[in-house]
Amino acid sequence: MKNNIVEKIWQQHVVHRQAGFPDVLRIDFALLHEVTSAQAFAMIERKNLSVQNPEHFLATIDHSIPTRKNRHEIYDKTAKNQIELLRKNCQNHGIPLCDLDSSHQGIVHVVGPELGITQPGMTLVCGDSHTATHGAFGSLAFGIGTSTLAHVFAAGAILMKQPKVMRVHFNGQLPANTYAKDMIMYLIAQIGIGGATGHVIEYTGEAVTALSMEQRMTLCNMSIECGAIAGLVAPDETTFAYIKDRPYAPKGQQWETAKSYWQSLSSDAGCRYDQTIELDITDLQPQVSWGTNPEQSIAINQVIPFSNKTKESLDYVKLKSAQSIAGLTIDWAFVGSCTNGRIEDLRVVADILAGHKIAKQVTMYIVPGSEQVMHQAQKEGLDTIFTEAGAEFRMPGCSMCLGMNDDKVPPGSRCISSTNRNFIGRQGTGSITHLASPATVAFSALAGFITSSYAEQQPQKEAS
Repeated sequence: MKNNIVEKIWQQHVVHRQAGFPDVLRIDFALLHEVTSAQAFAMIERKNLSVQNPEHFLATIDHSIPTRKNRHEIYDKTAKNQIELLRKNCQNHGIPLCDLDSSHQGIVHVVGPELGITQPGMTLVCGDSHTATHGAFGSLAFGIGTSTLAHVFAAGAILMKQPKVMRVHFNGQLPANTYAKDMIMYLIAQIGIGGATGHVIEYTGEAVTALSMEQRMTLCNMSIECGAIAGLVAPDETTFAYIKDRPYAPKGQQWETAKSYWQSLSSDAGCRYDQTIELDITDLQPQVSWGTNPEQSIAINQVIPFSNKTKESLDYVKLKSAQSIAGLTIDWAFVGSCTNGRIEDLRVVADILAGHKIAKQVTMYIVPGSEQVMHQAQKEGLDTIFTEAGAEFRMPGCSMCLGMNDDKVPPGSRCISSTNRNFIGRQGTGSITHLASPATVAFSALAGFITSSYAEQQPQKEAS
C-alpha cells in the first residue's frame, strides 16, 4: 500500500486502535515553556502521578521574559511566578531546563532544532500554537492543550484521531527578494485562515526542496494560521546535514541506522492525499498583511481589497479598501520570533541595514531567537551593524511577538513585524501589526514606511 509521510509516521506511533475511538498515539518528545505547562504539572501532581521518561522533555523560558540586558530582574509578578514555577516543576520532575543562564536558552521552537532534538519521523508536541515549526524536519509536530500535556507527562501518549493530509505544491522558484515567509503568507491569503482545518500539510515542490532548514522552519511555522494541525517537509540531505553532530543527534552506527529510516519516510509515488493545492510562485512578490488576521495579506504592489466582511479590520488598522500598502508610514519595526529569529534571518537584515540608518521616527528591535543565535550574530559582527544603523539588538526571547512581556508596541502605533500573528492587540493593547519577511521589515525600517527595496518613493498619508 502506498502511503504519504504523515500516514507512515502515524502508523509507526499508534499504540492502540479501536473502531469509533481516537487512536492512542505515542509521543516521542515534548517541549515546554513557562506559560502553558504549570496547569499540566498540577494535574498530574493532584493524582500523585509523576513524569514518565523526563529525558524525553525539555523546557525553556521564552514567552514572558524581558529582552533587556538586565533581564534577570523581572518586575512583572505574573511573569516572575510563571518562571519560578517552571523552575520548581522541572527540578521536582527531573526535566532539563534551559534557564536564563543557559547557553541554550531561547525560544522553544528555535532551541529544539538547534540541539538536534527535532528529528525526522518523530512525534513532537508542545503547549504552543507554532509547534508545527518542527515539521520542517519531517516530524509530526503540533500544539496541544493543558490536559493533553498532562497525558504526555503521565503516559507518554495522547488520544487523537488520525488527521487528513493536504499536499501543498509550490510550482516554480522563489524570485529575488522573496522568502519562505512570503510563500506561507501567500498560501494563507489564498486558502484562508480555515482552509486547511483538520489537515496536516505536506509542502512539496522544487521551491521547497531548495529552501534551507531555517527557511523550511518559517514555512512550517505558520501552518496553523491557515487552520492546519501541522505542516511538514519530507527529510532529505539538507535535513540530515543540519541535524548531524548536534547534541541530541544519533552518533556512530546509530546515525546510519536513523538516517536509513529517515530516508524511507518520503511519501510514496502515487500515494493518496485528501486534498491537493498547487500554487505558482514564479512571479511571487513580497507579502504584507493589512488587516487583523494573516489571511488579510497582499503583495506589496497591490491595494487593499474591498469586502463588507473586512470593515472591522480596516477600522482597527486605520486603513481603507483600494489603499496601497506600500508607502504606509510605520513607527516600529521588529525582527525576531519563532518564525524569523534565526541566524539566516539576521544575516539578511544585516546585509540590508549595513551602511544605512533607520528612519528617525522608527524604533527597531532585533531579537535573536536563542543564545546560540545571539552569540553567532555577535561573532559575525551583525550586532555592530544593527546598532550602527540605529536598531536595538536585544537578548533572546519571544519579545514583541506577543504582548506578554515588557516589549510592546504602544497603542495606536504601527509596526511592521517578522512575526506570525497580527490579531487585534497582539503586540500590545491598541497596536497595529503588519506581517512581512525580515527583508521587508529591514527595508521599511530604513525608509520609515512599508517598502521592499531601497528604491526611492514617497510615504503615503494614512487614511483619516
